[in-house]
Amino acid sequence: MVPNWPKPLSQLPGHENWTWGAVQGVFAESPDRVFMLERGELPAMQRPQPKAFPEMGPSLSFPVGQAPFRNASQGMVASPPGAGGPGADPDDPKQAWQGRMGIDARWEHTIVVFNSAGDIVEQWTQWDKMMRRPHSVYINPYDPEKYVWIVDDHSNAVFKFTHDGKTLVQTIGTPNQKGADDKHFNRPTFLTWLPDSTMFVADGYNGTRVVKFDKDGTFVTAWGRAEWPRPVQRGARHRRGSDDAARLRERPRQQADAGVRRERQVPRSVAILTRVEHAVPDRRLRSLGHLGVRGRHAKVVKYDFDGHYLYSWGTLGDHAGGFFNMHGASTDQQGNLYIAEVGNGRLQKFRPRANANKALLVGAPVYAAWR
Repeated sequence: MVPNWPKPLSQLPGHENWTWGAVQGVFAESPDRVFMLERGELPAMQRPQPKAFPEMGPSLSFPVGQAPFRNASQGMVASPPGAGGPGADPDDPKQAWQGRMGIDARWEHTIVVFNSAGDIVEQWTQWDKMMRRPHSVYINPYDPEKYVWIVDDHSNAVFKFTHDGKTLVQTIGTPNQKGADDKHFNRPTFLTWLPDSTMFVADGYNGTRVVKFDKDGTFVTAWGRAEWPRPVQRGARHRRGSDDAARLRERPRQQADAGVRRERQVPRSVAILTRVEHAVPDRRLRSLGHLGVRGRHAKVVKYDFDGHYLYSWGTLGDHAGGFFNMHGASTDQQGNLYIAEVGNGRLQKFRPRANANKALLVGAPVYAAWR
């Protein structure tokens, strides 16, 4: 783990008493340009010292209820908005965030970019008011123009920006309207591309579809059924990945007109993992443990495409190298691994050891059109 990366938010003028909110997504264009999405800012708080209560019981201690002492995504001290889980409606008044904006949280710096030293080098604050819950960020590896894509699940839309972030050039979906047709999403979460820039959007938290678009963003088809289990239960539509052979893997119930076929299904033990990363040329599937209904795994896990467990690492906690509700991951050309955590409210960078076994490293990304 690279210490003191990124630099704290408090380095910015007017942010001395503030820290990162729930960190939703990360994308490393290069070691010197790493995008991070977060749900606003939270007050910087000092963690209380643990206190044991031996008179009450040998294992009873304070704080209790969460590890670490607060959850950046849930509870009283959480970044807005609420209604994060599948099935929840962020627009339902019962799910509304109950904090005081400006005191308990600030809706600022939803999109920031770091350099290799962890300094903030870009602040896309001009889009803060438009973003409602930015979920994931990408650049198409087959696009020489390097447009930046942001999926916002609360907005029910996918936004395409110029490489410098100054101009919004395309919106897919109807912002702030949910649905399940060629013009609407229902809380989309992630996307991926094939070499011809055909795009697939996982729709998603409340939707039950994978939606296919052509290289221009025109709707082609969709598949998925409402009776499918939610993605937090089986980990199906939360994130999609594609490999060199440009084959998309999906669950058994696919519609015949989708233009894809199911190759295999991993064992049910894999289904508790909801973050499936890009499959790289060595044909290994990377996953991140999810704090879901099946328990807090707090691990990076590696399986092959036949669903065979290879290895895992990670522990629960807010210490350096620990994890709490991992939500996104990315690698750069040097093999550095970046992991976003919504619970811990942070982004961590892991650098390969000099003597590391390369067979056990997460593969570097393939940027086919980039020079």
